[in-house]
Amino acid sequence: MRLTEELRRALRVTVDYTNMTDKYLGDRGISQKVLDAHKKLAKEAHASVAANRGKDELFMGWTELPYNQGEIVEDILATAKEIRRKFDYFVVLGIGGSALGPTMAFNALCHLHYNDLPKSRRKGPKFFVEDNVDPVRMKELLDVIDIRKTCFNVISKSGATSETMTQYLIISDLLAKAGENVKDHVVFTTDAARGNLVKISKELGGVKSFVLGDGVGGRFSELSPVGLLPAAVVGIDIKLLLKGAAYMDKLCKTADLRKNPALLSATLQYIAMKDGKNIGVLMPYSDNLRYLSDWYAQLWAESLGKNKTLDGRPCNVGQTPVKALGVTDQHSQVQLYTEGPFDKVVTFLSVDSYKEKSPIPHGCESIPDVAFLGGHTMEELIRAENKATAYALTKAGRLNYTIHVPEINEFTLGQLLFLFELQTAYAGAMLGIDTFNQPGVEAGKKATFALLGKPGYDGQRAELDNAAPDPAYLV
Repeated sequence: MRLTEELRRALRVTVDYTNMTDKYLGDRGISQKVLDAHKKLAKEAHASVAANRGKDELFMGWTELPYNQGEIVEDILATAKEIRRKFDYFVVLGIGGSALGPTMAFNALCHLHYNDLPKSRRKGPKFFVEDNVDPVRMKELLDVIDIRKTCFNVISKSGATSETMTQYLIISDLLAKAGENVKDHVVFTTDAARGNLVKISKELGGVKSFVLGDGVGGRFSELSPVGLLPAAVVGIDIKLLLKGAAYMDKLCKTADLRKNPALLSATLQYIAMKDGKNIGVLMPYSDNLRYLSDWYAQLWAESLGKNKTLDGRPCNVGQTPVKALGVTDQHSQVQLYTEGPFDKVVTFLSVDSYKEKSPIPHGCESIPDVAFLGGHTMEELIRAENKATAYALTKAGRLNYTIHVPEINEFTLGQLLFLFELQTAYAGAMLGIDTFNQPGVEAGKKATFALLGKPGYDGQRAELDNAAPDPAYLV
């Protein structure tokens, strides 16, 4: 795709917040007066994010990913080409952002039944992401791949992620038992010099590896080698993905709420949270974008769910993300959104032009309830249902806004990812929290280590043993 300035403007992702305003929601909407009252806070948040860009010690290295990976991208493309030549299967071993990002991009930009297509119609090997330690899932993956024809991308910055390293131990053992050289079947994405995967690489004689930079946390890593290598393997244009992110970054350089879509979205969500709207629903009207909701849920929840501010004051802030899919969840969740508690903000992801139109044939002419559909297209139907749902929520006084995606491709997906990442950074700055740490996750990890007897966790094991017996109450 040749990106002229005209095409960039045509593919620009936009935010329509009409249905958040008091003009359409009355007293339940956000007035211009309230929005204006938050301009100073928004500018301060914008300035904070701008001042800390690229600072690895603050985990803001992700802000420079659209610009500083020229050589890395070329290496990734060459490696992906070699993987496509040598292997029939490509499996990501990871957890959290290391798995959610690759899954999301694959679903968004590849055929929805990619693995079922004949090899001649696929751009790469069959693709799988293992993001759990459910033993049934691992066993049944092994039922559908030939381990001798599989490349495994092991993603862990520390090489101490229990889930990922469990997967690696199983796979490396099976490869060795099959008489295969483990080194020839794995690619590591990890730290540049520290961590267990670095040690393992040396023991194996040097594994092909990519670096996850110090300033890039897992949930902000999709535009790093964590997401770029898997995307390149299945034929996604990763250069265009990065160009989309850079374009959104350019749009968000201004501190003017009327011109910065990420800052506007963050401010609206902040105002809503302060008004008790502690649930944020992301509802894409596209099966290709359904896993974007999963990726976003981690980004929003893990970044904003904090119990103290940067200066140590208790706060217990955050907004619970909920995943929904249009049209599917009109028939399961929208009843609650329309008539339940006034505790939600619904964000629609609306696609302006789908890659398929699918005309609906005429038929059943004697049945008006069915016949009216004939002559339309499935694209018209899903867009009408999207618009109708937004209308119904607005009529019921429910906060909702729409992010318009002109079409789904690498350029627009890159914009979406950076829009949400910047929105999250701005919202965290407004809340006065550390957006990029995750102490609540670490507590569970340490307890798991103790239960499995990891050296150095004896004290925590004793604490767990002295806790209430399991189960303490059983009916």
